[in-house]
Amino acid sequence: MALPELTPQEREAALDKAFAARQARAAVKAELKSGDTTLADVLNRAETDESLEKMKVHDLLRSLPGVGDRRATALMETYGIAASRRIKGLGVHQRAALLEHFAAGSGPGE
Repeated sequence: MALPELTPQEREAALDKAFAARQARAAVKAELKSGDTTLADVLNRAETDESLEKMKVHDLLRSLPGVGDRRATALMETYGIAASRRIKGLGVHQRAALLEHFAAGSGPGE
């Protein structure tokens, strides 16, 4: 299926929307990294925020303090989350497992 031809105004609006979504995701990552918000808060916000629901789970996990690329990948494998999965696509059990893992006081090395 070919992409529809956009008018210059539609193209500009789409570019602005994409830029705003990237900015929102970057802000959430920074908040997670600094400890200003929690994983539970982000997952709850993603239910109503289109830009967050399209964020990849791997990127979300890597934004948590003490979680790097390897640990994020290992957590995703442990809980059966595909590498390409986005927040919106998390299953109920996957979401609950991640929340339990990080709410249980699991330190970065545990």
